[in-house]
Amino acid sequence: MKSTERQRNQGQMRRVKDMARKTLTFTLDGETVEALEGDTVMTAILTNRTHLRTNEFSGHPHAGFCLMGACQDCWVWSEDGVRIRSCSTLITPQMRLRTSPLAIPEPAK
Repeated sequence: MKSTERQRNQGQMRRVKDMARKTLTFTLDGETVEALEGDTVMTAILTNRTHLRTNEFSGHPHAGFCLMGACQDCWVWSEDGVRIRSCSTLITPQMRLRTSPLAIPEPAK
């Protein structure tokens, strides 16, 4: 199995059975995935993927660090480019997220 297939089919975190919360869907890098009502964005992503994002300098995978909003290692982006701290933001139905920032266009010459 390729790394990208494993990334999409197996999350970093595993859920115990939870019967009390509703399932909701959100979009992650253009793919519709599921989360549970009350999940943080970080939990929602890491139950579907092996990491949150790749480091912009090294390219290494990152999955958050402090889990309490202090380290800024858990940034993800909304589809319109707004940066979101995933460890302290609750997922909402139909949220549209990206694991990398929008590309900045090259200036006209």
